Amino acid sequence: MKSFGLHLFFPVFLAAIASVTVQAFTGTYGINYGRIANNILSPDEVVTLLRAAKIKNVRIYDFDHSVIKAFSGTGLELVVGLPNENLRDVSANADHAMDWVKDNVQAYLPDTQIRGIAIGNEVLGGSDEFSGFLLGAVKNVYNALDRLKLSHVVQVTTAHSQAVFDDSFPPSSCVFKDNVVQYMKPLLEFFSQIGSPFCLNAYPFLAYMYNKDQIDINYALFLPTEGADDPKTKLHYDNLLDAQIDAAYAALEQAGFGKMKVIITETGWASHGDENEAAATASNARTYNYNLRKRLAKMKGTPFRPKNVVKAYVFAIFNENMKPGPTSERNFGLFKPDGSISYDIGFHGLKSSSADSSLPPLKEIRAAGWFGSCSLILTMTTALLLLF
Repeated sequence: MKSFGLHLFFPVFLAAIASVTVQAFTGTYGINYGRIANNILSPDEVVTLLRAAKIKNVRIYDFDHSVIKAFSGTGLELVVGLPNENLRDVSANADHAMDWVKDNVQAYLPDTQIRGIAIGNEVLGGSDEFSGFLLGAVKNVYNALDRLKLSHVVQVTTAHSQAVFDDSFPPSSCVFKDNVVQYMKPLLEFFSQIGSPFCLNAYPFLAYMYNKDQIDINYALFLPTEGADDPKTKLHYDNLLDAQIDAAYAALEQAGFGKMKVIITETGWASHGDENEAAATASNARTYNYNLRKRLAKMKGTPFRPKNVVKAYVFAIFNENMKPGPTSERNFGLFKPDGSISYDIGFHGLKSSSADSSLPPLKEIRAAGWFGSCSLILTMTTALLLLF
């Protein structure tokens, strides 16, 4: 995750591209499994935790074999990562890409349900250290999958931060930054050919932190608010995440890729922060993540793309005590390192916890405008939807 911020050419055998688009995301809710910590549960315990929570979609940021093995036979669906530092080698050498796919993906199929490969993370929009290697790595990994007859099983993507955008408010004004376009357009062209979505890491928490004077915190937390109107499209937004997603759709449309779908690959809210991160509280984190689950369970689109059901991976399973940066970076977990809950949003931890004892009960979040007199019916409906 990054802070919010306002080649060589290799032959690609597109004729062999499968006609059926890979479905790498079951339902609408997933979670990121970050492991920059020295005190978290073992991969086997994590699997037990996720199965108890009925969270089926999981993303990791590398290709650790102990993790991939732990997911074998579980029914959980995994996206593995090719880290940024591996992009240069995989981009430069198709044989190395083939070896990587064989060793880290093919070797574990079908027992481990690897559904995707994330090529790098937030490569574009910051320094250009890896930008020139991203497309080549994407193509070489896809071609390796295709030759192994796995391109219809495993989807290839890459996740972007909001630093790739310019003028993201109102949503309809959003475009890709000038210094990103040279890398982004050919990447999007390839993804449109193979049926991959645009993956976005979107954090209303960060947007609010950097724009407290302009953004109502209720708007960021899915709570009742006046919302915002887009003067160009005349669309109304009642929450910030929808606006961030539609900003991405607007940028894609302006770039000529209006049919591409957007998947949220990271979103979340910190439960603790430094003195200058006053919004990073357990109460706000619980409100955001609880209401996010309800938003996703509705299985609906955004104002600009109402037919494209919103899908998102929350960040993250654990608080990660070894992450660098401000205190908030180490406190995005739904669970504490021992498997107890950080706060109550309806999941049960592997250990009992008093994490939510000092917080108002969940019914106060429900009463804040989301459920009204139909809370019981909607809660039961949501519980059923989250099983899919």
